[in-house]
Amino acid sequence: MNTRLQVEHPVTEAITGIDLVEQMIRVAAGEKLPFAQDDIGIDGWSIENRVYAEDPYRGFLPSTGRLVTYQPPVEGWTDDGTANGRRGVDGVRVDDGVYEGGEVSMFYDPMIAKLVTWAPTRDEAADLQVAALDAFEIEGLGHNVDFLSAIMQHPRFRSGELTTGFIAEEYPDGFHGAATDTRTIDVVCAVAGAIATADADRARRIDGQLNGPQPAPGDWSVRVAGEDHAVSLEEDAITVDGKPVAIALEYTPGDKFVSVELYDVDADDEADPLDTFGIQLARTRSGYRMTTRGAKHDVRVLPAHVAPLAAHMIEKVPPDLSKFLICPMPGLLVALHVGEGDEVQPGQPLATVEAMKMENILRAEKSGMVKKVNAAQGASLAVDEVILELE
Repeated sequence: MNTRLQVEHPVTEAITGIDLVEQMIRVAAGEKLPFAQDDIGIDGWSIENRVYAEDPYRGFLPSTGRLVTYQPPVEGWTDDGTANGRRGVDGVRVDDGVYEGGEVSMFYDPMIAKLVTWAPTRDEAADLQVAALDAFEIEGLGHNVDFLSAIMQHPRFRSGELTTGFIAEEYPDGFHGAATDTRTIDVVCAVAGAIATADADRARRIDGQLNGPQPAPGDWSVRVAGEDHAVSLEEDAITVDGKPVAIALEYTPGDKFVSVELYDVDADDEADPLDTFGIQLARTRSGYRMTTRGAKHDVRVLPAHVAPLAAHMIEKVPPDLSKFLICPMPGLLVALHVGEGDEVQPGQPLATVEAMKMENILRAEKSGMVKKVNAAQGASLAVDEVILELE
């Protein structure tokens, strides 16, 4: 049996209806193939993405930890013996071996799941991937879901002009999320206004408030990617910067995922479906973190009459961490290349950390002298743990 075929064989199953691994096991047991080459046809297109415990926002470093939340877009796949069954649910299939509450350790391969889609055309299969990735809920560790979504949407992937240099050529400064168009920004703003109003309406129902319950605001200032947008909610309409945005969604305060339908309303007030967005939500101090279409948006949402005052708030300056060598991932410190009092130069190896079967050499970013070594060789390190300090 060729075990290497296991990883991608669902794609073959989806387009041919034949399970290669099953057939290899049967042949190894002495059975004959029940079909000939001319019996095999190809139907449609299939795409597989590997959902990994690695963080593309941190140079694809391995990420370990507990799966605090693990909710794939469909239930794990089981074979019902038909071609449609092998294509999953409505063309979406998940093969996994993890569970919510389980742990991804530093000792094994970081693959969480295989996400497989099937459709009559390649573009439709990629569209299914984007929708399924939007709905893939993972919390507790870093993962590559946003990066996979960005690839599925990328014009170069859609055109099929791919090489092994794709990542280096398209993301030379690292991955910072998928490109976001104006339509997506409008939807994010409209959804932010809608859920902020719903959350405010829920808060106003709390008993014992001074001056009694206050009406929930309908006018908001929503900041996305450093730009402010005026969002107004009326009885049957939402506007973003004065432009109507017709959306439909169901949201209850506390929900972590919403499915949003975007409509195109013509002059006769006829609403035609235009697009569908899956948006993951997380509350922040001044708004929400909204993840959709391969990008995370830290959205600040303030009542319109309060937003001008935010300009007078003092911004907290992040501390200077350049003098610390910080472990970028959980792992085993297999080597320390310097000691206290040693002079170091930029690019010089300082430590080697092993995680998920890979050794990662950590190098000096600037010149200096080692002031203090905080970790000993052989120690198990947590992410962001200080290994040593420079003067």
